[in-house]
Amino acid sequence: MNEHTSINFKSIFRAFTILTATFLLPLTAFSQVTKVSGVVSDARSKETLPFATISVVNTKIVGISDENGKYAILDTKPFSLIKATCVGYIPALVKVEPGQTQLMNIKLQPRADELNTVVIRAGKKERYRNKNNPAVELIRQVIAHKDQNRPENYDYVQYKEYGKLLLAFANVSPGFSDKKFWKKYKFLFDNRDTTLVPGKSLTPVYLDEKLTQNYYRQQPGKKKTITLAQKNVKLGFYIDNEGLAKYFRHLFYDVDIYKNDIYLLSKLFLSPIANSSPSFYKFFITDTVIVNNTKVVELSFTPRNNNDLLFDGKIYITLDGNYAVQKSILYINKNTNINFVKDMRIDLDFEQNTDKRYHVSKSNILVDFSLNRNGKGGMIGSRTTTFKDYQVNQALPDSTYSGLGEVVNPGANNRDDEYWAQNRLDTLTHAEAKVYHNIDTLQSLKSFRRTMAVITWIIAGYNTVGPFEIGPANAFYSFNNIEGARLRFGGRTTPEMSKRYYFETYGAYGFKDQRWKYFLSGTYSFDNKYIYQFPQNYVRAYYENDAGIPGNPLQFVVENNLFLSFKRGNNDKYLYNKFFRFDYVREFENHFSYNLGFRNLTQSPAGSLYFTNLVSGVPNTINQLTSTEIILGLRYAPHEEFYQGRIYRIPVPNKYPAVSVDYTRGVKGVFGGGFGYQILHGRVDKHLYLSQLGYADVTVQASHTFGQLPYPLLTIHRANQTYSYDDDPDTYNLMNFLEFVSDHYESLSYEQHLNGFFLNKIPLFKRLKWRETLSFKALFGGVTDQNNPSLHPSLYQFPVDGAGRPLTYSLGKAPYLEGSVGIENIFKFFGVSLVRRFNYLDHPDAIKYGFRTSATILF
Repeated sequence: MNEHTSINFKSIFRAFTILTATFLLPLTAFSQVTKVSGVVSDARSKETLPFATISVVNTKIVGISDENGKYAILDTKPFSLIKATCVGYIPALVKVEPGQTQLMNIKLQPRADELNTVVIRAGKKERYRNKNNPAVELIRQVIAHKDQNRPENYDYVQYKEYGKLLLAFANVSPGFSDKKFWKKYKFLFDNRDTTLVPGKSLTPVYLDEKLTQNYYRQQPGKKKTITLAQKNVKLGFYIDNEGLAKYFRHLFYDVDIYKNDIYLLSKLFLSPIANSSPSFYKFFITDTVIVNNTKVVELSFTPRNNNDLLFDGKIYITLDGNYAVQKSILYINKNTNINFVKDMRIDLDFEQNTDKRYHVSKSNILVDFSLNRNGKGGMIGSRTTTFKDYQVNQALPDSTYSGLGEVVNPGANNRDDEYWAQNRLDTLTHAEAKVYHNIDTLQSLKSFRRTMAVITWIIAGYNTVGPFEIGPANAFYSFNNIEGARLRFGGRTTPEMSKRYYFETYGAYGFKDQRWKYFLSGTYSFDNKYIYQFPQNYVRAYYENDAGIPGNPLQFVVENNLFLSFKRGNNDKYLYNKFFRFDYVREFENHFSYNLGFRNLTQSPAGSLYFTNLVSGVPNTINQLTSTEIILGLRYAPHEEFYQGRIYRIPVPNKYPAVSVDYTRGVKGVFGGGFGYQILHGRVDKHLYLSQLGYADVTVQASHTFGQLPYPLLTIHRANQTYSYDDDPDTYNLMNFLEFVSDHYESLSYEQHLNGFFLNKIPLFKRLKWRETLSFKALFGGVTDQNNPSLHPSLYQFPVDGAGRPLTYSLGKAPYLEGSVGIENIFKFFGVSLVRRFNYLDHPDAIKYGFRTSATILF
């Protein structure tokens, strides 16, 4: 199996979801706490006041009212006095009853000396317009000055950055750990934090810290990040700790408000100061205030359409001619088309440089995850990033910027507590500091290890027995027309056996053809690390004796799947393959890689498939076809990152294209190879970020085979006759197996996910939170005269059905075309696509339309 796709990173999310559910079975509300909630409003106008600050006097507990002025604040310790403040209003002190849950609506009096500076826009009956709107004129000034306010406008920049990512269960009942089953986990649930999120009690279960030194040079352009220290909670053998850390960091990406799009939770949110923001946001000047001896304008904004991936909030703009953002508060609306998120808030604070310009000094992202928006439980995710020692326009030696853009210092993963105490740019709360010890203790419990073993078996399909994993479970049973019922059993080693060695195997038996199939592979890493860890440097050898469909690629492991056993149309043409392959793979830190391979393949027809040619006009049957190949592959994927697991990795999409070129040389007379030929193949993959229109994946390919060959050694284009939608650029969902063969081809695949951009604007549909998809695939190609069996009878003849009708074709002047439109996020899980085939409809069993389903978990 291709190592990039051996395990989908969605499994990481599913695993953590089930782990969350395991801990959160019975959630109940707290008792014996002081809890105050209510609404903050203007005492004169009666309008509610969003983003007012509510604090418990003489403590660090602080809360913020939401966009409707609602607030909630609590503490497990009694308190009797809270303070409410809001820009433009006189602060108010309010007495409360300690140890009670109570409703307390707060009315604030406007400051008389500041009312003259406020331009009220909200509440007017007139229609909102961009024209002659001073708020829009101000935001256009901010947009016009964006480039000069970004750090990249300096010749040189350097700073330290510390990031802290926390995951915690929310509102676990104090009596929960007293239940008989959970008593052994009491140490975990009693470690609480009530200061991070007002109104919530948090039980931390995961913490990730990273300290870096960063350098930037404008000419010649170079960014360099040196990791000085990094550390995270290890969730044990059953969780891919590296993959989980990478996944969470990717969800909580760095927020740069000066970029047009802000990437969070695998989605692109439009920045309120994006170039196109006036078309998607409504802006209001709500106040002018003095902050740090600088006059700034408070600019509030809200989406024109609450379902789109946009923010509510405020930004504070300087009036010194730079129009720089000095502070920002960003929320998502409760109607935003995003799953499993009740609330999200982003706070960005900025500091002034010596030249009076501003740089971000602290960023805090807070996300409230929940399967149910109205639920009290769930999980809180928080990422706080602190920037210190910020210096600009101080040139450093060229050696500082040379080498790789990302470097991890030796020992960065092994810093002791004293190092962190001296170099951490922020502080850990008491509950955060204890989470490392608590999770280590958790993993020592046999009951926890047994629970995680069951979860791994259910989700990943593998059951761990010592250093070996048995599975995958979904391949134990499958069926097809040739083998009938098929049983398979196998597994793989884990890094607990060895980081350098990796083995995988299975045995299978078909009850209809009464044949055994088997597979064995072995991999050795030349570096003392996991074979899938970047950069790779390994050799792999494997042998496979199994049945397969013509055109389906020979893979590292054939994943026969019960659910994919159901297929449309005729499915009785198979091949028995005896396949040996040896590969050497070498990656470099600049993301260039190459692989050298040797392949020997013997194919024998099965079912109704046959190999036949004409010898002196007489039909001749061939029982098997053997080929031997030497392969050279080159690939360059700049800035590529991965979700890195123990025994898999998956590329993280980025804006840079990935380019690959493969050269294959068929060798005649070596290990039975019967043909000499050459194949040249090129491919470019590009992920497109389309802001509010979602994202798209584009793949362009071209291939040419040089030499005269029987059709099984040409390109048999990959078809999908299952009822599941396949978004692989090489697969055609309405093409039939073995329908098209080419010795040269060019292809284009385009797939776009619109994230509900159009459905969000249609009444009723926008409440369903469905999301649109569309795709288009075009395949140009054909068979040249030298490989045309009708011109050269000695070549294998294309298959025909019982009535003598052709079943396999060469593409003509017209390309094969198919497209689809679909809806995903049905019940947050399912998708359905209507696929249309546009031509070659006169072929046997060709269908014009087909519905295909998919299932995935999406934010």
